[in-house]
Amino acid sequence: MDQFSFIANADVAAIESLYSQYLQNPDSVDASWQNFFKGFEFSKVWNSDEAPSASNAGGVDKNHVLKEIEVVHFIRGMRARGHMISTIDPLFPIRKYNPNLELKDFNLSDSDLDTVFEAGIEVFGKPAKLRDIDSALRTIYGGKIGFEYQYIRDRKIKSWFRKKLETEYLNFKPSLDSKKRILKKLNQAVAFENFLHTKFLGKKRFSLEGGESTIPGLDAAILRGADLGVEEVIIGMAHRGRLNVLTNILQKPYDQVFNEFEENVPTLEFSDGDVKYHMGYSSQIETPNGKRVSMKLMANPSHLETVDPVVLGYARARADAHFESEGVKPNDFDDIYDKILPIIIHGDASLAGQGIVYEVTQMSNLPGYYVGGAIHFIINNQIGFTTDNQDSRSSLYCSDVAKILDTPIFHVNGDDPEAVVYAMQLAIEFRQEFNRDVFVDMICYRKHGHNEADEPRFTQPAMYKIINEHPSVREIYIEKLKSRGDIDEKLAKQIKSDFDDNLQGILAKVKQNQLPYQLPKLERDWAKLRRSMVSDFEHSPKTGLSAQAIQAVGNALSSIPVGFTPIKQIEKVLEERKSIFAGEKPFNWAAAELLAFGSVLNEGLCVRMTGQDVQRGTFSHRHAVLHDINTYQKYNNLQHISSSQGKFEIYNSFLSEYAVMGFEYGYAMANPNALVIWEAQFGDFANGAQIMIDQFIVAAESKWNTMNGLVLLLPHGYEGQGPEHSNARPERFLQLAGEYNMYVCNCTSPANFFHMLRRQLALPFRKPCVHMSPKSMLRHPMAISNIEEFSENTSFREIIIDEKANPKKVRKVLLCSGKVYYDLEKKKIEENREDVAIIRVEQLHPFPKNQLEAELAKFPDAEKIWVQEEPLNMGYWSFIIREFPVGIDDVISRKVSASPATGYTKNHNAIQNKIIEKAFQMN
Repeated sequence: MDQFSFIANADVAAIESLYSQYLQNPDSVDASWQNFFKGFEFSKVWNSDEAPSASNAGGVDKNHVLKEIEVVHFIRGMRARGHMISTIDPLFPIRKYNPNLELKDFNLSDSDLDTVFEAGIEVFGKPAKLRDIDSALRTIYGGKIGFEYQYIRDRKIKSWFRKKLETEYLNFKPSLDSKKRILKKLNQAVAFENFLHTKFLGKKRFSLEGGESTIPGLDAAILRGADLGVEEVIIGMAHRGRLNVLTNILQKPYDQVFNEFEENVPTLEFSDGDVKYHMGYSSQIETPNGKRVSMKLMANPSHLETVDPVVLGYARARADAHFESEGVKPNDFDDIYDKILPIIIHGDASLAGQGIVYEVTQMSNLPGYYVGGAIHFIINNQIGFTTDNQDSRSSLYCSDVAKILDTPIFHVNGDDPEAVVYAMQLAIEFRQEFNRDVFVDMICYRKHGHNEADEPRFTQPAMYKIINEHPSVREIYIEKLKSRGDIDEKLAKQIKSDFDDNLQGILAKVKQNQLPYQLPKLERDWAKLRRSMVSDFEHSPKTGLSAQAIQAVGNALSSIPVGFTPIKQIEKVLEERKSIFAGEKPFNWAAAELLAFGSVLNEGLCVRMTGQDVQRGTFSHRHAVLHDINTYQKYNNLQHISSSQGKFEIYNSFLSEYAVMGFEYGYAMANPNALVIWEAQFGDFANGAQIMIDQFIVAAESKWNTMNGLVLLLPHGYEGQGPEHSNARPERFLQLAGEYNMYVCNCTSPANFFHMLRRQLALPFRKPCVHMSPKSMLRHPMAISNIEEFSENTSFREIIIDEKANPKKVRKVLLCSGKVYYDLEKKKIEENREDVAIIRVEQLHPFPKNQLEAELAKFPDAEKIWVQEEPLNMGYWSFIIREFPVGIDDVISRKVSASPATGYTKNHNAIQNKIIEKAFQMN
């Protein structure tokens, strides 16, 4: 809260104390009190060298002094709580709240209305009558916009708002051209909805009717933003009003939308498409002032707010690469992020009810996720499907979550398009000035049910009785223009006549004059890629490195600046890195991973990695960022490979999976030249982001024809750590795997992991990659790779064969994936079992069927057994028998289980030993 908010309930002694503070240092008190004390002219009135007390204010009307103070209280009360009396609801104009803002609440009365108070300086910069103060404040704070900003702790921001509202908004009168633009956009919105309603009766479209002011509001924000330097706008929204935004903001041709209603769309191989109100679109528009703006509406499933972090990640990537921003300075007011404007359109019920909104809000100003602020526009139709407000949230407003950011909220009446336009213009001006999020809550209504086939009177009969009798915002605005003399009766009739003509004819004549699309930088890079083909998955491309490239990365990884003092353990890590890159020691997992990162960077490409504790690694293996024990400075070795290298960003995320994974997905969607990685602390922590996985990562290419190369690293393996720390649920990803939609891997070799990562950018297309990452293997003495396995002409191995096995001696072939291989190999070595061969399946999907068949053909008479440490109903077995129904005889695993793993180490060890023993038993 503001440090002076207690004054609203203070007595004269409190004012005296504040005045004493002012005398000592005027800048130490709020600017509003500085003006008050200057205007009151204490020194002149009391002619004293010291601050007087209220009790000895000789020659002054003590009652007037008290009333002066109460007028100040009234002014501050209106600023803080005026939104509670504002007329922001088009359906229910009478508010239910008592904000205590009547004159009597401040010991004032009508008899004081014509009294001049020095406190008028607070509002007008000069003394004023209470009548004028009251009228101005009620016009500003009690009108069609309810402003919430007094809780903001930054005095600079509050002063900026006071100046904006109490001078600019008090005298706000849009120009005639602005009014015509508003009416034009309203006409477009209304005509489009009416046409669809008559042409495609009963078909779902999730209309904007009741909230048509969205269109002039968005239009105003984009036009004003373009004047303030915005070059790209990225919009995320759910289904309500989406088609209207597509046609009337992004200028998607009407005939394309109509074709989608008729489902006259081509059928593509490996593409299932999506409903029309989920699809995305890109375009470029030119503003009346000649500014060209790139527009993108992100595709979004029915999971409402899920798109929010995707928008932000996409915006971050565009700014980082397209505008070459450093991307590490939150709240740098001259930031390059001003050129990228994210706009997230919410529904009121989803904003209040979806937990990802809180996560997205918390990531707003964090260095790893900063985008220079977003505009949040709420289409608040006062109902969630069929749920009333009193059942959908506990807060006063659906937007109250925004207050954790110390950022403003504007509540605006959707029936007043001029107010909506002003709120959106103010929002973009604030965002460009302070680079913070800003929320515009447009209170409106929903003309029909949740969709056009739904009957809303089942649940809200009283509300819909009001709605049915309520004129449209377009009709209201025309009457307002007529009453003010902005348009005459003739023009009004002409507008009405044009509107009532055949809608299909009107829309057929509309030429949206789309600009020829000029590909921005990153989209030019995407255009160089192609869609995958079945043949692409037979073998992986060459991803090895020259000796010089390996050495360049090794030098950076084993060097620190002069005078930098890490902890003792890190000194040992650096020495080990030197030995590894000199070829004196084999590569461990950390060295192979860092070599993959460094080699990508050394090729001028980008690497971005986030997740909880990724800088050191959850299991303390990575140490990508070092810390000086004396100066506490950080040092990132991989940022110092060469002057021409790409950017390396690695951030410890806040404690979120859902929003962070979505952000990284959005980042990878924007930049095809970035290796983008999200790592879970433990694999099944990805459960918290399952919607993101289901709706975006595995299905986006099929639904929306959108490629993405995001990598998920999910620590997996049974080591006695309990249910939540063992199983990354590979069966879930394998169930979602189909039509070559993603890679699902479980590498056992550091070199193979290296190649898997590099393959992501070496392919002529992009696919998500889910990796069941190691825990104990990070330091397993057998999980090592020689330097030759990273050299030129090497590549990822979908399966790793048992090179020591003699087919003539082998009676049993064990197939497995992941960490259990080392348990099996240890047993084989200890017992010198030449009758057993072990084959590792390093890539589960796309399944390397041909490679596996070719290898198994070497052992025609041997028994083939799949071995997994996961329970029978989990892990890989169900997928294996689906993809490879002939060729494997049986499975060895844990029993069918409801829990992913036992919570007792003793039980774990006993079961694990039984699995290994059984694997080597001969029939």
